[in-house]
Amino acid sequence: MNPRIKVIIPAFNEEDSIGKVIADIPELVQEVIVVSNNSTDQTEANAAQAGATVLKETRKGYGYACLKGMHYIAESEPLPDIVVFLDGDYSDYPEELTKLVAPIIEDDIDFVIGARVPELREAGSMTGPQIFGNWLATTLMKLFFRSSFTDLGPFRAIKYDKLLALNMEDKTYGWTVEMQLKALKKKYSYREIPVNYRNRIGVSKVSGTVKGAIFAGVKILGWIFKYSLKG
Repeated sequence: MNPRIKVIIPAFNEEDSIGKVIADIPELVQEVIVVSNNSTDQTEANAAQAGATVLKETRKGYGYACLKGMHYIAESEPLPDIVVFLDGDYSDYPEELTKLVAPIIEDDIDFVIGARVPELREAGSMTGPQIFGNWLATTLMKLFFRSSFTDLGPFRAIKYDKLLALNMEDKTYGWTVEMQLKALKKKYSYREIPVNYRNRIGVSKVSGTVKGAIFAGVKILGWIFKYSLKG
């Protein structure tokens, strides 16, 4: 029996890219859920036209948008077996979703991260602060939790029941690292799959601004130190 897969895409003003993202998602996905995070352009209309379920989350924050998508899934039938998170800026390659869910389907892995490895990254697709931040966060996770993560990549797949058990709570930039830290704490099986990564369409809301980059870094490090102190 084929697993039921749903995709959550947080999106803020991604009118030029969202249709491309949805079009490239493999047909094995049952539902694509785009959560418009207070978009003021044609993101919502373009996503709906491309066939996605469109939700609105007026509270700004990546985590808020992801939580909105999860709440929608919890109230819909049938429930999925796997949830995939994917950005709406077309920096990821949505067609690689099949690579991410394969370890879950074939090897019963709980959680899979799409790792933006250097050899598969387009030049300029990650900024210096992003690269350093990923290195610092994953290095600290190795030290504190003996993890083997190398990236905090947003393209990720997880068993739905395992996702619920994490009790996700971060509302902004700490969402990705919170998920990884809680998965480590719960001793989930996990795997990284190298994925391609290209320059996004439009301007990044995080790495594109000094304020965004600093705030994201503080949130990520805050989660790591919080969990390291819990022992």
